[in-house]
Amino acid sequence: MNHWRGARFIPSQNSSASGGRRRRRKKERCQSESKTQEKEVEEKEEGLGKERKETIPIVSCQTMCPAQELWDRESQKRLHRFEMVPGTEKFRKPRGDPLRAVKEYSRPAAGKDVTKPSDLRPPDVLLKTVCYLIDEIAGSPCLHPWTEVYSFVFDRLRSVKQDMIIQRLSGKDCVAILEQTVRFHIYASYRLCGEPLRIYDPRINDTHLQEYLSWLFDCYKSGSGPYANQVEFQTLGLLYNLGSSPATQHVLELPERLRQTPSVKLAVAINQAFLAGNPVRLLRLAQRLDFLQACALHRHLVTCRRHLLLIYSHGYNSRNCRFPLDRLAQLLSLETSLTAELCQVYGIEVNQHNQVLFSKSTFTEPEQGELDCKLYHNVVSEKQRGLTVKSIIHNCS
Repeated sequence: MNHWRGARFIPSQNSSASGGRRRRRKKERCQSESKTQEKEVEEKEEGLGKERKETIPIVSCQTMCPAQELWDRESQKRLHRFEMVPGTEKFRKPRGDPLRAVKEYSRPAAGKDVTKPSDLRPPDVLLKTVCYLIDEIAGSPCLHPWTEVYSFVFDRLRSVKQDMIIQRLSGKDCVAILEQTVRFHIYASYRLCGEPLRIYDPRINDTHLQEYLSWLFDCYKSGSGPYANQVEFQTLGLLYNLGSSPATQHVLELPERLRQTPSVKLAVAINQAFLAGNPVRLLRLAQRLDFLQACALHRHLVTCRRHLLLIYSHGYNSRNCRFPLDRLAQLLSLETSLTAELCQVYGIEVNQHNQVLFSKSTFTEPEQGELDCKLYHNVVSEKQRGLTVKSIIHNCS
């Protein structure tokens, strides 16, 4: 008797449960993949919609500092002393002055919305903010030390830049803001030269200045113009970036009407002297620069003077040769006493008769910190002639 005839296969309880679990997992996986795809599509659509909306963000903040930020920083005791209501600085919780507080720079962070309309300032408010920072903070004769002034203005200008980028700001308001910002950074590069790195880092200042310059030149190129100060900033850009191939090429590609202006021609001549290794001609031409132009050039003066002394140490390398110290002072655009000090720094002998004894064998490079650049700024400082910071940055000289 065949016990298997007509018998049906009845799976065991374990086999049935295992198959059910597989089917459920497959179904759940399909549903999960479907939901994920739907979510990705929704996110893309939301992102595209958000991008369209943010093409021209709607801005509504009419004060230099958003009200919510002012309240937050006041409650967290994060107000700068320049932003406090006068007389409350020593209070347990100093009060913020809405007329003095300025939106601080905030690094973009995950989950933080930097495009809130209530936090974004329109172009006219941004320009008003920059003017306030220059007139009432950077240009104030009462606020000290200037390193703290610089730190405050630097941070608040970064915040202005952040608002400008989010709004994709362009046009004459953008140019006006960038021009004042560039002047501020060029002036700061001169005024704070030699300060300790913990207080002022010239590389950070340079990085931001180069970005502002590049943005400004793009505005000049793409804008409708005309721009009254374009010649000034093309000149400053070349003097600040003396010897730079991109800066030289940029000026050579300017329209003829700009290249033939006296200040641009002077900057080009100085740049050519620098590239040709002719420090005597460079320093002579530098006498014709105005104060801010000299500020832009000043960071190259140490290199220029070193090169001059090195050339003369080889050219006048003779036991019997004596070079007049006062004549060397004229060539270096320095006072006689400072010229003698500079010679000593580079190992060049100056005898009791104020004669320089050049020798290529004794020429030495100064050790780090031995050469104080500030001591040799007179070629720049003489041009200031009582100009205020406000007039310098607003170009009212």
